Amino acid sequence: MKEWTITEWETISQNANVTAYYLYTPLCGTCKIASKMMDVVEDLLPNVEIGKANLNFVEHLADDQQIESVPCLLISENGQITGKIYAFHSVPYLYNRLRKNI
Repeated sequence: MKEWTITEWETISQNANVTAYYLYTPLCGTCKIASKMMDVVEDLLPNVEIGKANLNFVEHLADDQQIESVPCLLISENGQITGKIYAFHSVPYLYNRLRKNI
């Protein structure tokens, strides 16, 4: 997964059917596990644009999108946020959530 700035995410989400923006913090243990799951999902869904950002560097996004905790996955369809995932249950769960939006 590539690190995206907010500007990159906004640009990519406007030009793609489905995008996912994975938000994490480096000291979060759950985020480390979620990151590994997201790497697998990214490989399984090459048609979905997936990027990530350290929430410490995009703090105003946390306010704008009312991010409650990390890890958080923002799902966007045609530039509009259509979902937030906080519980990254499993790779199949994430895969199915993103695949249904394609």
